[in-house]
Amino acid sequence: MSLRIGLRTGEALVEGEQAYLCAEPEIVIGELDGPVGIALAQLVGDQVKGHTRVFALLNSDVQVKPATLMVSKVTVKEARYTNILMGTVQAAIAHGVLDAVRQGIIPKEKAHELGIIYSVWLDPVILSVEKVDHVTLFSIHREATVKVIRKALNHEPTIDWLLENQDQVQHYFHQLGVEGQL
Repeated sequence: MSLRIGLRTGEALVEGEQAYLCAEPEIVIGELDGPVGIALAQLVGDQVKGHTRVFALLNSDVQVKPATLMVSKVTVKEARYTNILMGTVQAAIAHGVLDAVRQGIIPKEKAHELGIIYSVWLDPVILSVEKVDHVTLFSIHREATVKVIRKALNHEPTIDWLLENQDQVQHYFHQLGVEGQL
């Protein structure tokens, strides 16, 4: 029997060659009968215009386990954006969650007991892309999903790593500001 997973957090970044081919998920994962389950239920019941919360699905009626609720970081205003977010990206996240179970990152016996709140980034610049590369977009979001779950469940980065590397890690936008490029 696996240990109880109360509440864990994680973030990840996977980038592609084009600006819109980027995934930056942030997640909260934990037991459905704990704080994550309460938060997940509240998010489902408290929908907000432009930030609709939907479950990760393999298709229109096949929800993955652990239950994974997608929350957009971007205010959704355009039908095209919605179709990409609730199509390619949603399917990629669903596949990534199942990949994490298949790889043993999420213990299979915990799949019905856990919930994931998945804050998803889809760059709004995608609206200006004439021909979206859905294959690469899918691959990047799938990879980022596995990565963020692994990081959350393995407590990555560790506090020791953070303390040892604190002065070597620069925030990208802070560095731009320091160099006067913003």
